Parts: sequence; C-alpha cells; structure tokens
Amino acid sequence: MAISNAWPIPAGRLLINGQWVEPEGGQTLPVFDPATGENFTTIARGTAADVDLAVNAARACFESRAWTRMRPMERGRILERVALLIEKHAEELAWLESLDNGKPMAMAKMVDVAVAMDMFRYFAGWATKITGETFALNPLFDDGSDYHAYSLRQPVGVVGAITPWNFPVGQAAQKIAPALATGCTVVLKPSEETSLSTLRLGEILLEAGVPEGAVNIVTGLGAEAGAALVGHPDVRKISFTGSTQTGKAIAAACLHDLKRVTLELGGKSPAIVLADADLNEAIPGVANAIFFNSGQICTAGSRLLIERPVFDAVVEGVAAIADQLKIGPGHDSTTQIGPLVSAKQLEKVSGMVAEGIATGATAMAGGSAVDGAGFFYRPTILTNVRRDQSVVQEEIFGPVVVAMPLDDPDQIKAVANDTHYGLGASLWTNDLRRTHLIAKQIDAGSVWVNCHNVLDAAMPFGGFKQSGWGREFSNEAVRTYTELKSVCVRLPNA
Repeated sequence: MAISNAWPIPAGRLLINGQWVEPEGGQTLPVFDPATGENFTTIARGTAADVDLAVNAARACFESRAWTRMRPMERGRILERVALLIEKHAEELAWLESLDNGKPMAMAKMVDVAVAMDMFRYFAGWATKITGETFALNPLFDDGSDYHAYSLRQPVGVVGAITPWNFPVGQAAQKIAPALATGCTVVLKPSEETSLSTLRLGEILLEAGVPEGAVNIVTGLGAEAGAALVGHPDVRKISFTGSTQTGKAIAAACLHDLKRVTLELGGKSPAIVLADADLNEAIPGVANAIFFNSGQICTAGSRLLIERPVFDAVVEGVAAIADQLKIGPGHDSTTQIGPLVSAKQLEKVSGMVAEGIATGATAMAGGSAVDGAGFFYRPTILTNVRRDQSVVQEEIFGPVVVAMPLDDPDQIKAVANDTHYGLGASLWTNDLRRTHLIAKQIDAGSVWVNCHNVLDAAMPFGGFKQSGWGREFSNEAVRTYTELKSVCVRLPNA
C-alpha cells in the first residue's frame, strides 16, 4: 500500500498562532488516495470560528513590534532556512504530495518540491530590496517652497491565501514566500483535496523560525473556511489560485470592503505547431504540454492547433505517445501518468469527453476511464472537433487535448484567441519572424516558443481575460503584497 512508509502523515490539526490545535467544531474531512480510492486519514474541518482565531493571530503578529521591527535581512534569513529545510525533507514532501494528489513521486520531487524551495530562496533575496523612489516636484501652486517627496512600499497587511489541489506545496510556497518577504502575515487555506504537504510545510516554517502568527493554516471546505477567510474584515488581501468560477465569486465578495485581490484562474491554452517546426521536438513537446500532471495544470496545452501540412503527422505522433504512457499509482517508479485527484474530477473529465464524442469528436487515443480502483483516465486526443464545442471552449483539467487543423496563416490569431481564457500558449516553429509576430498577437500571459510550461520564480506569471487578475512570481509579486504610499515634506525656507 502507498501509505506504508517511514514518514508520518501530518495530524489533522490547524496551525494557529504557532500552535497545532483542534478545530473549534471538532469535525474532520476524509482524505483519499487517488490511486486506490481508499480513505486513509482525515484532516481538520476548520470553520469560521477557526478562521477568526487565525486572522486575529496574523493581525497581532503583523502589528507586533517584533515583526514590524524585524530587519529585512532577518526575514530573508528565515526564508532561506525554510528553503534549506524543504531541501532536507524533499523525499518526505514528495511522498506526501504523491500520496495525496496521485502524481508520480519523482515528478512531485522534481516539480512541486523544487518550486517550493525555489520560491522561498528567490523571495528571501527580495526582502532587502523593497524600495521606493524620490521625486522632483513642480507643485501646481508654487509658493517658492522646496519639497522633499518620496514613495514607500509597505506591506498590505494580513493576507488570505487559498491554494488548489494540483500543486499543493508549490502553490502554498508561491503565496507565503512573497507575503513574508514584504512583511505581511498569512492565513492559508489549502484545498481540502490535498492538504497534507501544506501541513508538513507548516511544521517546517515553525522549525525555520517563522514567528508565531506569521503563517497560519486552516484546512477545511471552501464554502466554510474559504468563504470566512474571504469575508473577514481584517484580511486586507486575497491571493487565490483555482477555477475561474470560484475566482469570480471571490472577486465579488471582496468588493464589499475593496480587498486587494490576485487571481490566478483557469486556462485553455493553445499549443500551435507550424509547418516548419522540428517535429522531433514538437510532437513530444506538445504531448508533455497536455499529459504532464495528468493534464491537471492551468496552463496545460489543451488545444492543439496544427498547420494542415503536418496535421496528420503531429496527431499520429501525439496519439502514439498517449497510448504508450505507463498509467499507475504515484509511488510506482515506472509510472508516467498518475490518477486524477478525485472521483469528482474523474466524473467531470469522463462526462466532458463523452459529450464531445457524442457531438461529433473522434478519439484518436484514449477517450475513457481505466477500469478498476482509483481515479485513472486514459491520455486522450480528440479530432473532428468544432470551435463551439465545450471540449474546445471549456477547461477539462484532465489528460485531454483537442486537435484542430489550420488551413490559413491568418487563422492563427483568431483561433488561438477564440476562448475567454488567456493564461498560456506555446508556439512551435523555426521561423524567427513569425515567432515574434504571432507571440505578440496571442492573448496570453505567457507565450513559450519551442517549449511549454517553463516557469521560473524570476518570470512574471498570470493571465489575460478570464484567466485572472495580477501576476505572481518576480518583482510583480512583491508589488501585489505592498501598498504604495507617497510622502511629501515641505522644507523650511533657508
């Protein structure tokens, strides 16, 4: 069994004010192994009362002299210690991630854990580099006085962070790290589907010396703990990653007190293969763009747009890869594609593909769930699709790609942008001139050329249109966790 391991599973408690506590209501939620469907442990079901305690702790820490007077260099040192401890416990975190989410353990270590480590290390450096500017004023009403004017970047306050289930520990890190670097404090609600690695991260944060109340973790349901966090009057900013539908509800809820909001939402990203592309790179590249993490990634290349001369070759190549991928549990070292995260997600993917086939699509590979225990779905490529079908327009969040031919170069912009999403896109070509022209035309926050899903802490990440508001990573994240203040001082006359 996947759970027979030397590492303990984090206890079903909440991290509030530096202590691991039972939820106020004493209720729990089941945790399932996606590879078997087995309920193997529970997590605490936090309520609005728990969120209130956590926010109060975060606010008290934020306003404390110890936190406000902490030297930026010391905040950076704490974040670096977190990175070192993540590196030390990488195998354990990868095991928890694989057990809870279903992904191959090797991938969890290479991606999820590595991202978490990189985020803390990168933003540790930013703690000492948050600066303002000085301005030479030309006042509208000039009385001959001299002025000294400058700007300050100050932490926004208590941050409510809500993370999804597809990259749990990495997503937690990309919100906690910049928040702490800028001097904010955090209350984090991880997805109820995958909370275990985040709870373990909480233990690591305490071990690294993060002060009591600076980071609080409340597990529970979105409609309960999540809604209470979004609605809490002492939370000054919400950072959310998840579905577009939920993101819209959060944005609406934040209007009441005009909370600052960062939303990283869904995508229906095109992978565009031009006729001059090197197919030896493009075919495995676009296959990985959709089948990586079982397609459970917001930037998955789920729309495959191919110029007609190479359409058949690309489709056949991707279908062959889909058929050859080893499906299995994440703890099996030979597994290449793990299960979907839950029975609910399997039902959604199965239903959307079935609807697509019923309305005319053809499955060139896959097209069905795997019989037996667990939440496995076969890697799937659909052809003969129309642009108005739900499989083309809506995010499936599974290992399913729709392939469409491009007969006219002038179609590329229109077809690529024919969705209400705009998160990512990739372009596969050796034509430098077309590369820059097409990249400029695509409505997407990230455009990769001859690659896909290349992310780095130093490169801004976020979406156009209904893929979200704001940017994460890089100095852009620093800006979203700070308020900009102008100070103008009238100097006495000499």
